[in-house]
Amino acid sequence: MARWQPGAAQRLVVAAVDLFTEQGYDATTVAQIAERAGVTKSTFFRHFSDKRELLVAGQETLSRLLAEGVAEAPADATPLRAVAAGLERASSAMGPANRELGPRLKAAVAASTELQERDALKSVGLAAAMTTALVARGVPEPTAHLAAEMGVLAFKQGYARWSEDDRDDDEALAPYALAALEDLRAATASLG
Repeated sequence: MARWQPGAAQRLVVAAVDLFTEQGYDATTVAQIAERAGVTKSTFFRHFSDKRELLVAGQETLSRLLAEGVAEAPADATPLRAVAAGLERASSAMGPANRELGPRLKAAVAASTELQERDALKSVGLAAAMTTALVARGVPEPTAHLAAEMGVLAFKQGYARWSEDDRDDDEALAPYALAALEDLRAATASLG
């Protein structure tokens, strides 16, 4: 087994999602994940503290990109326009590997209560990052929180559509996330 092959973290995530889908989260061990990824258990633990952490791989980067996009939006941008800038920035980091992994990840999460809880915590973290960035722009806390939650929902809906759509096209995630945000904005008008 190679110890220092590049891309080990990504291979571990893919191996884990495949194993979670094949045999269930509870039945999957760290040793199995490491073996499937072609790395040692010690390499696994250099990247992740436990198998639950595989689901939130990249969350810090995603949170940072969302917050940077919000912060760098034009000064006169509305809260939702700033969130859209965050979605565009974060979407730029998602490539074909993320798109390919989407349906398998969705199936693995759906099959495990523990992974559903971890996924919910990931959403909370993403919303918190955008809320903080919006408040720093002077947006009142309730408005910032609502806009950030809409942004997370748009990101998740856009990602789901993107990963399930025709993979023969090379379309990026951003148009999907922005369309989902627009759908949500339009839906708020019907709330009365």
